[in-house]
Amino acid sequence: MARKYKAVIVGCGARSAAHIEAYRQIENAELVACCARRPERRNQRAAEFGLRAYADPREMIVREKPDIVHLVTGPEARVELMTLVADLDVPLCTTEKPVATGVVDWKKLCDLEARAKTKFAVCHQLRWQTHLVKCAEALRSGRLGKVLFLEMTAGMNLSGQGTHTLNYGMSLNGDSPVAQVFGNASGWDGTDTAHPAPETTEAYLVFENGARGVWTSGRVSPRAGQPDTVWQHVRVAAYAEKGRVTFEEFGRWEICCGPERESGDFGGMDTWMSNNLAAQAAFHKSMFRWREDERQRPGTNLRQSLHEWAVVLALYQSALEHRPIDMRGFNPPDNLVERYRENCR
Repeated sequence: MARKYKAVIVGCGARSAAHIEAYRQIENAELVACCARRPERRNQRAAEFGLRAYADPREMIVREKPDIVHLVTGPEARVELMTLVADLDVPLCTTEKPVATGVVDWKKLCDLEARAKTKFAVCHQLRWQTHLVKCAEALRSGRLGKVLFLEMTAGMNLSGQGTHTLNYGMSLNGDSPVAQVFGNASGWDGTDTAHPAPETTEAYLVFENGARGVWTSGRVSPRAGQPDTVWQHVRVAAYAEKGRVTFEEFGRWEICCGPERESGDFGGMDTWMSNNLAAQAAFHKSMFRWREDERQRPGTNLRQSLHEWAVVLALYQSALEHRPIDMRGFNPPDNLVERYRENCR
């Protein structure tokens, strides 16, 4: 008989619904409780999905003894909540992106990742979206040859979608780490929102396996999908020796290998919502597999995501110092982001 996994969620905003809904597609798991500081939010989610509601995450975790905790809160709460989860010996935990907001919290999470027994991963759910999976599998099969160049673009800013596109692009390149970052940035966007970041960023990346890439977020990004809605412009593409793949979240996907071509579109909003929910469920399932088998570590694990945030920080440093930044031994100063923001004034 398959093991039954017990889940809880911290944070009851709009994003929480997809996490909870995904459990309806997972036979051997159940989400049983939710937690939020605002009573109207937690009570609404509890009534909607038949959950037990809590005001305090520690109390919920101690009482429920979950196998997995989903943190669906703003990034300012990451360190405190992830530390709590680790200290209470929860086996699994997922969190929203971005994993950090600056240097100090990134360093604290690097220390946590090194010592914690909890297996953490970040919710880049499109890594399991059916068409992006097709693109990654086509490259992984070897029939397109070696990946030479990546394009990763997003209409929203670096914190809003930029970390998504970096992760999705890296999935097309075997998750080879970034070796060098040469980038620039302009302005500072949304300082009072959950996703503060420069208004526009652009970086040229060199990966350890020799591939190159361009990574843009914000106004400089090309338009894809429906150009009147900025959040619909997630696009990744990989150019290989014998072909290419392209994935636009709200546009088209395509796999080209010589004269052979396979393509389609996102299928409209109902299809998108169905695919997105299936991808969310697949992400949760990947965590359960990881608990049973260390070799099943998902490509959004905390170590990977901390490397990706280091790439973000290297972009800031490159923009300030007008030079390429080598990732090996990269140790940004604690006030790096503040220095960049001051430079924007």
